[in-house]
Amino acid sequence: MRDEILSNLQNPRQLEKLYRGNKTPFKREFSGLYPELKGNTLADYWHERLNYETDDISWGSRNELLFVAVASLIAGILAKFPAIFGIEEEFFYPRNISFLVFPFLAAYFGWKNKLSLAKTALLAGVVLVCLVYINSLPHNPNSDTLVLACLHLPLLLWGVLGVSFAGNEFRDHRKRLDFLRFNGDLAVMAALLVIAGVIMTGITIGLFSLIGFNIEKFYFEYVVAFGLPAVPIVATFLTQTNPQLVNKVSPVIAKIFSPLVLVMLVIYLGAIIFSGKDPYNDREFLLLFNLLLIGVMALIFFSVAESSTKEKSTSALWVLLLLSIVTVVVNGIALSAISFRISEWGITPNRVAVLGGNVLILVHLLLVTVMLFKAITKKAATAEVGRAIALYLPVYLIWTVLVVFVFPLVFGFK
Repeated sequence: MRDEILSNLQNPRQLEKLYRGNKTPFKREFSGLYPELKGNTLADYWHERLNYETDDISWGSRNELLFVAVASLIAGILAKFPAIFGIEEEFFYPRNISFLVFPFLAAYFGWKNKLSLAKTALLAGVVLVCLVYINSLPHNPNSDTLVLACLHLPLLLWGVLGVSFAGNEFRDHRKRLDFLRFNGDLAVMAALLVIAGVIMTGITIGLFSLIGFNIEKFYFEYVVAFGLPAVPIVATFLTQTNPQLVNKVSPVIAKIFSPLVLVMLVIYLGAIIFSGKDPYNDREFLLLFNLLLIGVMALIFFSVAESSTKEKSTSALWVLLLLSIVTVVVNGIALSAISFRISEWGITPNRVAVLGGNVLILVHLLLVTVMLFKAITKKAATAEVGRAIALYLPVYLIWTVLVVFVFPLVFGFK
C-alpha cells in the first residue's frame, strides 16, 4: 500500500480507488508517509480529509441499525433462556454468558470487513464447537476443570472476535494493536452506557413508585435482562461509527493512571512486608495478587497500544518501563508462590493453570520491558514495543485452548 500511494501521488483517481478499496490500511500508511509529503498540495488535501473530525453524531446506515437492533434482541432472548425453558441459572450462565456478547460482535465485524464465506464458516464453526462442548461438560459445580473452562472460554471467544475484527489482515501486528485499542474504547463506551442505564433505572423505578407502582421485578427481569447484553453491541456500533467520541478519552485515562498505578504498586509491595500476609500460604491473597497482575499488565499493554501510532514522550516511556519492571517483580512473586504451593501440596488443575498463565505473562512482560528500554535508549522505535505485544497474543490463545479443551480430559473432569 505504501508504494502504491507514493507511485500514484499525482494520480487523484487512483488514490481515490486505493482508498475506497481498503480504507483502514490506506489511512494508516498515508499517516506514516505524510511527514515526508507535507507541502504537496494533494498530500495536504488527503491529510485533511483523512483526519477531519465532525462534531455531528453518525448513526450509521439503516442496515447497521437493523443489525444492532436484531442482535440486541436475540442476545436478550438468549439471556432469558433459563426463564423460558426452565434451565438452571447456575448451569446456564457460567457456561454461556460469553455467547451473549462475542458471537454478535464477531458477526458485526465479519459483516463490516466482508469476510470470505470460508473464513466466516470457520469462525462460526469454532463458536459452535465451543457452545456444544462447554454445555456437554459434566455438571459438577465443584469441578476445578469446569470452572477453569468457563473462565477461559471468554478469552477464547475474544480471540475469535479479534480474528473477525482484523478481517483479512489478522497476521498484521498493527491490526492486532487496533484491536486492543478497540477494546479500550469499547470499555469506555460500555461504562458510559452502563452508568446512563443505572441512572435511568433509578429514575424510572423512583417515578413509578411515587404513583404507587412497584415495577422493580418486571423492570429487572425484562428491561435490564435485555439491556445488559445489548450494551457491548451498542457500544461497539458507536465506537465504529463515531470514533471521535472516545478515541481521545482512552489515551488520557491510560496516561493518568499509569503513574498512579506505579506509585500504588510500589507502596503496596512495601506494605505487604509489614502486613504479615504472603501469597505462599494464603490462597485468596494469591488469587488477588494474580488479578492485580493481570490488571496492571492490561494497563501497560493498553497504554502501549494507544501510543504505538505516534512517538511517546521519554517521561511516559519511563513510567511504562518502571511499571513493567515492578509488574515483573509482582509476577515473580506470584510465580514463586504458585511453585511453592505445587511443591508443598501437589498438582491440581487450578495450580497448573495459574502456573502456566504466570509463565506466559512473565515472558511477555520481559519482552515488552526489553523493548521499552530499547525505545528509551533510542535503539528501537516506540512502534516496536507495540509489535512485541501484538505478536505474542496468539500464545495466550493457544494456552486458552489447552485449558478449555485439554485440562478436563487430562484431569478427569475433576
